Amino acid sequence: MIYKVLFQADKNQSPRREATKSIYLEADSAVAARQLVEDNTPYNIEFVQELSGKHLAFEEESEDFKLTEF
Repeated sequence: MIYKVLFQADKNQSPRREATKSIYLEADSAVAARQLVEDNTPYNIEFVQELSGKHLAFEEESEDFKLTEF
């Protein structure tokens, strides 16, 4: 499955909507996706969203879509 992970780059600053970024990754579950990001980055994870069907197709059309591998 493909997951979109929304995060803040720094855990020490309070979250701001304008600073939210996202990465896309492949994992077996949302829990596994969250664990991958927590183990490999200093990010403050806000939300993990599974992408499938039309939503995945829409995200793939974005120029920012790139699967991240750790």
